[in-house]
Amino acid sequence: MSEHVYKSIELTGSSTTGTDDAVRKALAKAHESVRNIRWFQVTDVRGHVADGQVMHWQVTLKAGFTLE
Repeated sequence: MSEHVYKSIELTGSSTTGTDDAVRKALAKAHESVRNIRWFQVTDVRGHVADGQVMHWQVTLKAGFTLE
């Protein structure tokens, strides 16, 4: 296994359908400007409630990418 050095960033994604979608949206958007994303770790999950219903989810995550 080769050795890597990683840098991490914090992202928050949101979705009206669920936490998985919120994570995928955050990573897809980060991928537009950050190369070599290799891992993520969910650090917080929260949501917005209106009239007793979940209106959207917010997921904060750390994403790591290898340095070139």
